[in-house]
Amino acid sequence: METIKSKKTFIDGSKLMIEALAQAGVDTFVAYPITPSNWMYKYGKERFPQFYAAPDEITTFQWMAGMAAAGRLPATSSAFPGIALMVESINMAYAMELPMVIIITQRLGPSTGSATTGAQGDLAILNGIISGGYPVPVFSPSSFEDAWDLSAKAVETAVKFRTPVFLLTSKEMVMYQKSFDISRLKPISKVKRDKPEIQGTYLPYKADASLVPPFIPLGDDEHLVRITASTHDEAANIRKNDPEALANTRRLRDKFINRMDELTLYDLDRQEGSQKLLVTWGITADAARDALTALRDKGEKVDLLVVKSLLPVSPEIYNIIDRYEDVVIAEENLTGQLKEILFGVRPLPHIKQVNKMGNMITPDEIIKALL
Repeated sequence: METIKSKKTFIDGSKLMIEALAQAGVDTFVAYPITPSNWMYKYGKERFPQFYAAPDEITTFQWMAGMAAAGRLPATSSAFPGIALMVESINMAYAMELPMVIIITQRLGPSTGSATTGAQGDLAILNGIISGGYPVPVFSPSSFEDAWDLSAKAVETAVKFRTPVFLLTSKEMVMYQKSFDISRLKPISKVKRDKPEIQGTYLPYKADASLVPPFIPLGDDEHLVRITASTHDEAANIRKNDPEALANTRRLRDKFINRMDELTLYDLDRQEGSQKLLVTWGITADAARDALTALRDKGEKVDLLVVKSLLPVSPEIYNIIDRYEDVVIAEENLTGQLKEILFGVRPLPHIKQVNKMGNMITPDEIIKALL
C-alpha cells in the first residue's frame, strides 16, 4: 500500500479556493478589488486563463453574465458592499440561468462595515437576494478542507443546475495563513460541459426531468440561441401571464427544491445517548470543535452539526435538529441569522443562541451555553 507523504506549507484559504475553482473548470475571473477578498483578486489574476479587472462591482457582474452567456465559466470575489451593487445583475443571471460562482468574504456591520473585521453577517441577504423569494445555492466552508471541496462543489452545482452559486466565507478563512498539509486534499476533476445533442429546434429553456434546460452558448454555429432575463417561455420569448412562461418561472425554484439531496452537505459528529446538539457554520466551527472536545473530556454528551449547504435549507437539517431536547446555535452575528432562517425570530424554549459581533466566538462562550 502506497503511503502519501505529508506536504505541509503555509497557505491561506484564498489560494485553496482559487486553485480548486481553476481545477474544477472555472476559466475566467472578473473582479473589483475589495477588502477582505484582496488575496482572491491577486491569486485570480495569476491563476485563470482569462482575468478582467473591472472598474466597479456592477460592471463586474455584467461582464460575468456576458462571459457565461458566451460559454465561459466565470467566478468573482467580493464583500457586502460589492454584493449590494450586484443584486440586480445577480437576479438577471439567475433568470437567464447562467452558471457562475460568487465568493463573498463577510465583514462586520451595515454599509461598508468594518473592512478589516470579520463576521458571519451576509447569510440573511442571500436568503432574499432573488426577487420573489427564489432560492439560490449557498455553501460555506468551515475548514481549509472545506474551502477546497466546496469550491469544487460550487462549480459542479453551477454547471449542473445552470445557476449562480455563492461561497460564503470569512476574513479569518481567506486572509490568514497557517501550516496545512495539502496532501489531505482530494483530487478535483474538471466539470464536464459537453455540448448537448439537440433533435430539431433548440428551445433554450425547455427542460427535461432534471428541470434544467440544456445549455448552448450564444453564437453557436448550429442553433439559434436566445437568452433573456424577463419572464419567458421555453423558446425565450418574453411572456407575462402565459401558462408556459409561469410554469418556466416556477421551475427556477423547483429545480433546487426537487433535487435537495444533491445540494445537502453537513458534518454531524454524534455521540451515543446525547440529547444536546451544537449547530454552527463557517468560521465559528473552529471554536465549536474545540468546545466539543473540551465538553467530552469532562464527560458531557454533546453532538455537533456543522451546516455546509446553508441555502436552500434542506429538510435533513430539520430532521437532525428535531432529534434533540436542547439545541445551541452559534454564529458570529448580532441576531443569529441561521437560527432566524430555520425557526424565525420567535424565541423557542429548547433553542439557545450564542451570538457575537466585533470579534470571534470563543470555545468557552459555547461551553457556557451548553452546560
